Amino acid sequence: MTEITDSAPSLLLVDDEASILSSLRRLLRPAGYKVHLAESGKAGLEILEREPVDLVISDMRMPEMDGAEFLEHVRNRWPQITRVLLTGYADVTSTIDAINRGEIYRYIAKPWDDNDLTLIIRDALDRQRLQAENTRLQTLTQQQNDELKELNTDLERKVQERTAALEQTNDSLKQANERLKQNFLVSIKTFSGLMELRGGGVAGHSRRVADLARKLAARLAVDTKSQQDIFLAGLLHDIGKIGFSDTLLAKPVSKMNGDEMGQYRKHAIAGESALMPLDELKEAARIVRSHHERFDGQGFPDGLQGLAIPLGARILSVVNDFDGLQAGTLAENRLSADEAKAMLVQSRNRRYDPQVVDALVEMLGGVAQEPPARDIAVSALNLQVGMVLARDLVGRDGTLLLAAEYVLDASLVRQIQDYARREGIALTLHVRRDKL
Repeated sequence: MTEITDSAPSLLLVDDEASILSSLRRLLRPAGYKVHLAESGKAGLEILEREPVDLVISDMRMPEMDGAEFLEHVRNRWPQITRVLLTGYADVTSTIDAINRGEIYRYIAKPWDDNDLTLIIRDALDRQRLQAENTRLQTLTQQQNDELKELNTDLERKVQERTAALEQTNDSLKQANERLKQNFLVSIKTFSGLMELRGGGVAGHSRRVADLARKLAARLAVDTKSQQDIFLAGLLHDIGKIGFSDTLLAKPVSKMNGDEMGQYRKHAIAGESALMPLDELKEAARIVRSHHERFDGQGFPDGLQGLAIPLGARILSVVNDFDGLQAGTLAENRLSADEAKAMLVQSRNRRYDPQVVDALVEMLGGVAQEPPARDIAVSALNLQVGMVLARDLVGRDGTLLLAAEYVLDASLVRQIQDYARREGIALTLHVRRDKL
């Protein structure tokens, strides 16, 4: 038997005639195949059990086990082996039976043509290699698809984890931003309250003006951002008076002399200059500058007229004077709310924007209180840890003690109760009903 490398295709030739096996071996030896010979179907099966074989050529007529039965065994036990039937008689029925049972690749009639036989074997082995390569590629593709699917699943999981982490970070940033906004507003309220400590006559004025100006802006359908700017301007509209003497600060405008009026007329510009360095207060600063402008153009500091005056400043002008007339900061005699409203109406189209005056009068003529369902009044003695202030807590002198939305802890509850006892007052706080 010819010695060849292990990588050469391996053939098994099965025939009960030794001369035919010898002829086939001589024919196939030059092609470099590894050839195994068996003189019966049983001997062929024994070789297959111990040797790897790529192609089997079996004779049809053999004793004990014919070619059809042998090739059927091969198909059942080694389906990857290519099967070829060699038949020497014209029994069509037996040949068809062998084809069906053994699922053979080709059948060759005796005597065979050497060229045809070698071509059939070569084509069969090429086909087998292509099938094997196709199977390998399919397996590789499936493996790569499985790996890709696993990578995609892992990627989706990582994306979900990253998305969840980003959402958590965004939520934390939003909460931090809200805390900053709240702290900023509390700082403004506190600063506004500190400014008013200097004069009892103006205590609480800025806070009242800010609250009423925001409500009036909402009634006039001003956007939320502008409402906030108007509210901040209301809290800080008198910041330019910080350099006033106590005497000037307490003197009504109607009693000021020429020099004092000159100083007074500068406070709007001074207020704008104090607020402009802060980006968050630039719009509020613009409103502060113009809140003493008159609708007829006779105001200060720029002599603006009509709709050239910023809407926020027109709102603040009306509300500021409405509270000032009642507090006695504009005239020596204090007016009642109705008297103050009448003074505003008299100055429509001259000092004030008529639309703003009408909206304020209409608003004050209706129910101006917060809906009762929003908060509940609780005495200082009945405060509990975890309650949330629904309104600012203001001292008797009008100073801000605690801002709305402040969450009460045990220490604050004790301090508020001590403050009420020390001042000898029945202190009542408004807390959020939904946080009880």
